[in-house]
This record gives sequence, structure tokens and C-alpha cells, in this order.
Amino acid sequence: MHRLAKSSLNKLLHADTASGFMHVLQQETPSSAYIHIPFCLHRCGYCDFTLVAQKDHLIDAYLEAMEQQLSEVGEGIELKTLFLGGGTPTHLSINQLQRLLDAVFSHFRLADDYEFSIEANPLNLTDEKKDFLKQTGVNRVSLGVQSFDAEVLTFLERDHEPQQIFDIVQALQSQIENVSLDLIFAVPGQTLECWKTSLAAAVQLNIPHISTYGLTIEKGTPFWSQQKAGAFILPEEDLAGVMYEWSLEYLESNALQHYEISNFARTGYECRHNEVYWTGHPYFGFGPGAASYLNGIRRQNHRSVVTWLKRINAGESPIADQEELSPENRAREAIIFSLRRRAGINVAEFATRYGFDLYDLSQAAIQKHLAAGFLEETATHVRLTPAGCLLADSVVVDFL
Repeated sequence: MHRLAKSSLNKLLHADTASGFMHVLQQETPSSAYIHIPFCLHRCGYCDFTLVAQKDHLIDAYLEAMEQQLSEVGEGIELKTLFLGGGTPTHLSINQLQRLLDAVFSHFRLADDYEFSIEANPLNLTDEKKDFLKQTGVNRVSLGVQSFDAEVLTFLERDHEPQQIFDIVQALQSQIENVSLDLIFAVPGQTLECWKTSLAAAVQLNIPHISTYGLTIEKGTPFWSQQKAGAFILPEEDLAGVMYEWSLEYLESNALQHYEISNFARTGYECRHNEVYWTGHPYFGFGPGAASYLNGIRRQNHRSVVTWLKRINAGESPIADQEELSPENRAREAIIFSLRRRAGINVAEFATRYGFDLYDLSQAAIQKHLAAGFLEETATHVRLTPAGCLLADSVVVDFL
């Protein structure tokens, strides 16, 4: 419900473009990198990310391929943000993670004021692994907790129990203070009170960053087939909306500011890496399914782990899609991503950076959603209202 509609983004990125033009934006040197680690013990029924489960025999081949792909970028590149995502990066053993990081830091180095994030499954975080992450410079951990309710965790096919979350988070924060929790709402059988309990538990743990996602059923996932077969029914949209609105009110009342549609943070704990995506700055992407944005060109690697491996082993490009956006399409993409941020779009900065007046480009869409109460104007910005955040996918489509 709160994620940018894939069809909308796909339409934007594959719109007609022209090559050989002068970009309004000056080319920037990327200072962010994403490393995709596609291995999990189990694929949860709702997950449509690029990953493989019970395929650990591919890890050595993956590490060798990553070493090869990373070797193409040169050496000594300074990173302000580094993000290891998945999959479950902490599914790898310490030795495997060390080999991967050796390859990464053969080509990149961290800036003095860096953010180094890793996604983790709670039960993968042994004491030894927490020590290792701390020693290697990780200073932000994103935990896939999803819920503090046992029944919801069972439905979502998670392998941890509510009490374990408390123990693991408290032990982790003694070493790495910047911990983020992912929580899912609008789960079949989940009540508003149940959702309130999960939010309260996260706040009780003094978590500085929380991400909340409405459960979406993506085609091709096990949940898609189960839903079609009538195995479960999603909560009514009205209830999902009330859950989301409660999140805004409750988390902001506890000093977790709503800075992006799905994300809340204490001041200074916003995810700097994700802000790179939302503000249209360049970044490197390595691994199956990973995207990069370099020199005005968007590229995405093959989502199939096996295909990605075969292509790299054969000395071929792992890229599945590549697109150079025209100045106008780049500006329209910036609108979509900027509207995800609660600050919205700074109208004057938008014109300076992209060479288009926001109102000339999107007058009809702006007026439509101002009238509907989904957008609002300040002296400097255009941004979504709380009601607009609830229907963001529908709103941004009109800016394409």
C-alpha cells in the first residue's frame, strides 16, 4: 500500500529517452554503494526480493563472482554510505562475510563520517557475529523483526519469537547503538490493538529508527497463490489505513519523526543511504538484482542468481536493463521519489537542479491532488499530506 507501484516506476524508467543531450545535472562521483547478498535459510511467503533459500552451495561461487564484479571499479573510492542488503546478509558465516568485505574494501574505503548498514535476521546475530560486525565497522543494523506478536510471526513464517527480539536487540545495542526495526501491518488476523502493541514494544526498546510496511501480496510469491486459493483474506483497507495513521501519531509522539512514507527516525538517525536514492544522487550496486545509478544511467543486474553467476563466470555483463533518462523523465522521476520524503519537493531547488518549473511540468496533477487533500503547499515546498501518504502510489502515477 505504501510502496511505489512497480508498474509506475517501470513505466517511468522505460519511457522514451534521447541520447547525446546535455544533462542539466552535473555528473557526480558516487559515494554510496549497495551490496546484494541473496541467501536466506527460508523464503517467507510474502517475499518477492531477489534471493535463494537452501542454496548455500552457491555462496563460494557468489563470493568469487562478487570479487570479479568489484574488480571493475578501481581502487580507493571513498564511500559515505555502504549498505549490505538481501536476502539475509547475516546468513553468511563470519569467514564468508570477511571474504566479501575484503573484496569490498580492496576497492572502497569509508569516509570519516560514514554510515555502514547491514540487514539482519534476529536469530543470525550470535555473539560472535555481533562482535565481528562491530569490529569491521558496521554502525547501523536493520533487523527484520516484522512483529512482536507470536501469531503474526507464525503467519509471516518468521523463525523468532517475541521475547527473543528483546534479548537480541538489547544485546546488539550494547555494541551498535543505531538499530532499525522493520515492522509489518495489515496482516491477516492482525487487530489494531495487536499493531499498537508491536509499536509500543519497539518504542520500549528505545529504537532510533523504525520502518513500517503494509503487507502487500506480490504475484509469484507463495502468499499470492494462497490468497487466490482463499487460504486467507487481507484486512479491510479501512483498517489498514487506521493502522498506518496510528503509526504516524504514536511514533511522532515518541520523538520518531515521519521522514519518509514508511520510515520514522529520531533526529540524526534517518537512513542516509536510502536518502541517496530518494534525492536522486548516484550510487554503485553489486550483486544479483542490484541497481546502480552512474553518470545519469540506471542499470539493474539480472535478478536470477544463477543467471548472474553464469554471466560473470563467462566474462559477460550481468546487466539485465539499462536506461539513460531524458532531462524531463529525470525530473519526473525526481518528483516521484521526492514526494516519498515528508519534506516533499523544494520548488526553487527543483527548478535549479533539473531545469524545469515544477508547476509547468505537473500543473494538472498538483491541482488535482491539492483539491483532493492529498497534497499541500508551503511557502517553499509541495508535499504529501498524511492522507496523501496513505494513497501515495495512486498520487504519484499522475506525475508520470
